[in-house]
Amino acid sequence: MNRALFSKMTVTRFSLVFSCCLVTLLIWGCTNVICLDNDNATVQLLTTTTVKTTEISGHQLQFPCLNDPYCHSVCKICEDHPGKPPMECLSYLFDDYLHLFNNQMSSLNSTDWCVWDKVSSFYSDFSTYTENISDCLGIPWPNSLVEKLFVNIHAAYFKSCPTEEFSDPPPGIVFALVITPICLIPVMVSLVVIKTKNGDGTS
Repeated sequence: MNRALFSKMTVTRFSLVFSCCLVTLLIWGCTNVICLDNDNATVQLLTTTTVKTTEISGHQLQFPCLNDPYCHSVCKICEDHPGKPPMECLSYLFDDYLHLFNNQMSSLNSTDWCVWDKVSSFYSDFSTYTENISDCLGIPWPNSLVEKLFVNIHAAYFKSCPTEEFSDPPPGIVFALVITPICLIPVMVSLVVIKTKNGDGTS
C-alpha cells in the first residue's frame, strides 16, 4: 500500500518537475525568438538608413544609391536615363548583362548546357551581378524581376536537362532487406517461449 502510494507521489512529483522545466524552456525560447526578431528588425532598419540619396560629381541623384564607387557608376547610368524609376533601370541593366550571358551560353554546344562545370561560372557571375546591382539601387534581392529573369533562363537553356532521380536498389538487396526481419520474428518468438518455459521471465 505504502509502496503504491509512494510510486504515485513520485510520478506526480516527476510530472510537476517536468512541466516546470518545459514551461521554463518555452519561456526562454520565446524570449530568444522575440529578441532575435528585434535584432533582425534593427539590422533591417540600419540597412535601410544607410541607403540614402547620394551626390555624385556634385549632382544629387533622385533615388537611393549605396555609397560605394561601383554603385556610383551604376547609379550614374540610371541617372543618365531620366524618368526611369530604379526598377525600370534595373531591368535595363539586367538586359544589358543578359546579352553577355546569352553570348557566353551560345559559345557552348547545346549538349554542354546541362554540364554544370561548364555553365556554373556564367550562371554564378550573372546571379552575383543581379544581386550587386539590386543592392546598389536599394532594391531587395531576390525580387520579381530577378525571379522572372531566371525562370526565362531556365526555360531557354536548362529545360531539356535530365534530372537525377532515385532508382530502386537491385532486387537482391531488396530481398535481403525484406527477408531479414521476417526471419528474425520467429527467432525472437522462440527465444521468448524458451525463456518463459525455463521460468526466467524476469530477464
